Amino acid sequence: MVTGPDGVERFRALHRGRAADDPLVLPGPWDAASARVFAAAGFPALATPSAGVAASLGYEDGATPADEMFAAVARIVRAVDVPVSADVEGGYGLAPKELVERLLEAGAVGCNLEDSTGAGLRDPAEHAEWLAGVREAAGGRLFLNARIDTFIRGVDAPEAAIERAAAYVAAGADCVYPIAAPVAVLPRLRAGIRGPMNVLALPGQGPSPAELGGLGATRITFGPGLQRQAEQAVREHARRLAAGPGR
Repeated sequence: MVTGPDGVERFRALHRGRAADDPLVLPGPWDAASARVFAAAGFPALATPSAGVAASLGYEDGATPADEMFAAVARIVRAVDVPVSADVEGGYGLAPKELVERLLEAGAVGCNLEDSTGAGLRDPAEHAEWLAGVREAAGGRLFLNARIDTFIRGVDAPEAAIERAAAYVAAGADCVYPIAAPVAVLPRLRAGIRGPMNVLALPGQGPSPAELGGLGATRITFGPGLQRQAEQAVREHARRLAAGPGR
């Protein structure tokens, strides 16, 4: 288990001084067992995906109760000896101070916070103000990854993502995450965004992590992609078993 100031600094240092073809790759564990697999493979840190954790708990994406999400993160943190960042969606309606306290209690060294709800994109100025409150409450105790949802909400212009990124970095975000940004716009985003940039990769599809790094990614995450691959593998085994011998 890696928590506290040493864990946060260890995690923060992983984002610094990276070569363009060597982005930080953060697999997304959905439970303690998968976390142990990724840590044993040599990954220096992990980042939980809310959708993958939701699936492991029997919920639809976005429907996990806060208490269950924080408990799941705590189990993952306890299972490994590398830093763990937690995707806590939009913060579950918690005030910044309580959100920070819950993350620290779970042992997370960072968090992923998104800027949309079921109703659509949040006002960027209001969201930046809320992020600033999280940063103030956390001090240096959490690495804040601000997810930008413009591309998944039908706003395709990279300038919209760049504007939000600037506001969130000014509010204290350590990294920004324009989720599902098309590969073609990554160089434009990189040119316009100050600081680390998280890029979503699809396991086994599209550019490799090294190629995404060359296009501007500081770090790579996979969302629930790895959990869904594992689920598909189990589904295929189950079908073969159900078919009976020789089928």
